[in-house]
Amino acid sequence: MPTLPAPDRTGLLLGAGAYGLWGFLPLYFPLLTPAGSVEIIAHRVLWSLLFCVAVLVATGTWRTAVAVVRRGRVLATLALAGVLVATNWLVFVVGVLSGHTVDAALGYYINPLVTVGLAVLVLGERLRPAQWVALGIGAVAVVVLTVGVGRLPWIALTLALTFGLYGLIKNRIGRTVPALASLAVETAVLAPVALIYLAVLGSAGGFGTNGTWHALALAGTGVVTAVPLLMFGGAARRLPLSVVGMLQYLTPTLHFCLGLLVFHEEMPAIRWWGFGLVWLALIVLTADTLRAGSPAFRRARSGRVDQPATVSQ
Repeated sequence: MPTLPAPDRTGLLLGAGAYGLWGFLPLYFPLLTPAGSVEIIAHRVLWSLLFCVAVLVATGTWRTAVAVVRRGRVLATLALAGVLVATNWLVFVVGVLSGHTVDAALGYYINPLVTVGLAVLVLGERLRPAQWVALGIGAVAVVVLTVGVGRLPWIALTLALTFGLYGLIKNRIGRTVPALASLAVETAVLAPVALIYLAVLGSAGGFGTNGTWHALALAGTGVVTAVPLLMFGGAARRLPLSVVGMLQYLTPTLHFCLGLLVFHEEMPAIRWWGFGLVWLALIVLTADTLRAGSPAFRRARSGRVDQPATVSQ
């Protein structure tokens, strides 16, 4: 087997590290109890902002973030992105702390399917037949899980939808705004709300009242938020999109294993059937994406004028 060139090995390490850290994140949030979900997110916003500002200053790239703030339309777009990612964070923490880590895994498994659906609904893109098949299987999986469990998997659907919309926004502006500057602006927009919430909470006993280690763990939410993002940015610059797309499944797989093996969440037969359908949909989607990226497919597609547009994964 030929060895990968050094940049590819570095990219793989960075990508696996980023998705691995995100995958083990459910182990971190229980350390923050008795802090509630909203309090955790408020700290995550503030400490992420401080971490980003420190890195921007240290690397001399803070002017990039300042320039973004001066661009009204981009600032408004990033503000919306900040609301979406904060909602995603909150629902994820609620899911983990309430014993629904497996549902969180389901949300990130179906996120690629939601992304494809958004490409049709929002961008007006046309799908290849295999992509329609994957969407159909994914929809059947949601129905199976809803009927079998007796409730709509709202945690999974909310996570998939908010992250799908967040990804759509980042895709539109990602080429003009670096990832670190983007996260800094997104958290800066949310920071006043987080400060007010923590100030009110502090009057009743908040940060530092549960000991030094607990306070450090809360402050560490900024590190566990920003570091994987920086690693992901490095991986995305070095790896083909198809490889990044394959690596993304590492995160929900780790969530699934943690929920099943560490948190001992229930997994009745009907949920296995639902997850099996989701995994089947992802296999179809991934195989079609890899086929669409092959040189032979691109050559065949270039000879036809009526081919549907491909969807970025």
